Amino acid sequence: DSLRNYVSTKLEKIERHFDRITNMRVILSVEKQRQKAESTIHISGGEIYAAAEGNDLYAAIDQLADKLDRQLIKKKEKTKGHKHRAKVINIEQTLDR
Repeated sequence: DSLRNYVSTKLEKIERHFDRITNMRVILSVEKQRQKAESTIHISGGEIYAAAEGNDLYAAIDQLADKLDRQLIKKKEKTKGHKHRAKVINIEQTLDR
């Protein structure tokens, strides 16, 4: 139960950066000395996957949250760039006429 709350708290921070998340799945597993956290996030226009391993499950969750956050910010910047370029192209076409 405490792990569930910890994951929820970490992923809420991610949702603040990117509001087009449609579904999020997190899998926590323990294999011998290896603690693994992995997640698939479905967003409009695709999905993002990240995984992290560590000696401690909480550390793996922290690493996972950082990876997902970086990927979502990168995706957000990329989509902003596409919208901006489309506007510039439209302005140039208007100026040529």
